[in-house]
Amino acid sequence: MSSVTVTQRRPSSHQPQKPSFKKAINTYGEEFIAPQFTIKEILDAIPPECYKRSLPRSLGYVIRDGIFIGLFGYLAISYIHLIPWLSVRVLAWAAYTIVQGLFGTGWWVLAHECGHGAFSDYKWANDTVGWVLHSFLLVPYHSWRISHSKHHKATGHLTRDMVFVPKEKETFFSIRGIKANAEDTPIVTLYGLILQQTFGWLMYLTTNVTGQKYPTRSKWVTNHYVPSSPIFDKKDFYDIIISDIGIGLTLGGLYYSIQRWGLSTVILMYVLPWMWVNHWLVHITYLQHTDPRLPHYDADEWSFARGAAATVDRDFGFIGKHILHDIIETHVLHHYVSRIPFYNGRKGTEAIKKVLGKHYVKDESNFITSLYRVARSCQFIEGDNGIKMFRNINNIGVPPTNPGKRLSDE
Repeated sequence: MSSVTVTQRRPSSHQPQKPSFKKAINTYGEEFIAPQFTIKEILDAIPPECYKRSLPRSLGYVIRDGIFIGLFGYLAISYIHLIPWLSVRVLAWAAYTIVQGLFGTGWWVLAHECGHGAFSDYKWANDTVGWVLHSFLLVPYHSWRISHSKHHKATGHLTRDMVFVPKEKETFFSIRGIKANAEDTPIVTLYGLILQQTFGWLMYLTTNVTGQKYPTRSKWVTNHYVPSSPIFDKKDFYDIIISDIGIGLTLGGLYYSIQRWGLSTVILMYVLPWMWVNHWLVHITYLQHTDPRLPHYDADEWSFARGAAATVDRDFGFIGKHILHDIIETHVLHHYVSRIPFYNGRKGTEAIKKVLGKHYVKDESNFITSLYRVARSCQFIEGDNGIKMFRNINNIGVPPTNPGKRLSDE
């Protein structure tokens, strides 16, 4: 997911690769063999032109999205209240919040590009644009940039990755107790998804949910707002403060807007679209790192090349390509070289697929319904050779080993 720009460092071409050919069985019952390709092979396959960044082009996308956001906002505030039928007004406001949320997510993606240095060749431009856009969306720009950089450096590493760290089988059973022996009903899965999609992003920022655990520190200190959080280093202090200032300015603007135009207007115009942004962030990132085919590694089996391959490309059609700036479609490449701008991502993806071979994971199923399917299939991980795969108690795919052992031992 340091005070320098969060550009993914070019991994050393001489990085030693893991010699083992260890195997695991994924949720679908398919054999998984740990990748053996090297970072050098990946980097050598990417055409040089993929690295070219253009500040005017990147700014053009920011301006384009801003024009649409302004246009939809103007149309909503000027005309929806004139609709005489309540039911149609409700539908119109719902449509506005959904569409505005998508374009807001597009802005979030562009700020994410800034944090990686993919937006332009200029750090000052990257950090200025990224800080403005993320602050507008109530995201602490530098704070998240720093933790996200650490995520990129340790993707798929069970003790170093920073987000979407899956529960191990023993932990899952311990939390659920006797309920671990019973299949989740679909309504239980749906309820969990509603909570995840509504509050997941805020809970990650405020309590580091799904991140690494820091047993000696309070979860209320382990957040993206406090410079003393264990997520950060001492050198990050001023970046965290600058991020907090951005959040404070946006909250101040919202308070002024409430005083000027009323709470209901601010909720309709900003809060509900912002909640849709939060939903899409969790939807996108959860599905980028959670799939029945993906492995997770312990320290002895992990390498950068293996971890970056433990991600998924999916497809969201027109919306993914033209509004969400290919963050869904080219995520695997992004984990190998995050400073490649999104508009060069498809070309880079085609190039590395030749090296990744069967380890390139692409899911062609419906992006919306995949959320439910993956939540049912990927509840926890297990494995005894350093490579752990997803399992579930819903009778989907390969069952977990000794699912009732922990309970019977108590």
